[in-house]
Amino acid sequence: MATVLKAENIKKRFYQPTEFEVLKGLDFEVNKGEFFSIIGKSGCGKSTLLYILSTMDTEYDGMLTINNEKLTGQKQNKLSAFRNEHLGFVFQFHFLLPEFTALKNVMLPALKLGKYSEEEIEHRAIEKLKLVGMDEFAHKHANRLSGGQQQRVAIARALINDPTIIMGDEPTGNLDKANSMRVFDIFTQLAKENHQTIITVTHDRDFANGSDRIMEMEDGNIIDIAAPKHTSSYTN
Repeated sequence: MATVLKAENIKKRFYQPTEFEVLKGLDFEVNKGEFFSIIGKSGCGKSTLLYILSTMDTEYDGMLTINNEKLTGQKQNKLSAFRNEHLGFVFQFHFLLPEFTALKNVMLPALKLGKYSEEEIEHRAIEKLKLVGMDEFAHKHANRLSGGQQQRVAIARALINDPTIIMGDEPTGNLDKANSMRVFDIFTQLAKENHQTIITVTHDRDFANGSDRIMEMEDGNIIDIAAPKHTSSYTN
């Protein structure tokens, strides 16, 4: 399997209110088309790590490589362009623009990328909304959608530029079980059928147990990386 993300000796310190090492030299790889979950108790460093993997935090030691491109030490404008083309983000809060329709929200990252005509972007956005079962709501304003519907639109938005990796920070944190299962099914389909890599930070161990591999963290260290040891109700 091809490696799509490689983290080498990643260390991170906070200096306020006192000096504290939050990540203590992490080494791991994630493969193309893999559904990879990061779990651990609050404060273990998993969200801090995701912020580094997303290239939004550049104040760390170690080396980050994505798609065979070394990103550590690159300038902000280069990282911003890389993020827009290669990374898609799904957060606990969907961050949709309420005054825009679902379709317009999905189109925004592609309009920013400037790779396609507006007509082509609209076509692609409809296709992504179809993928998450939201195409019939394309012209509905975001603030008129339910929480589960908004999160599915947010996933479509993350997919619009066909990113190499989709990163999720507690993507089901605000959803009930039925909507969480919808998100899980979408992620599984993207990994298996589209060969897109999914990296999620989650508190939901049952959700993680449905992924391909789980990385468990504790006190800034990796304590285990393995295939799930337990079955998941998400896959039943």
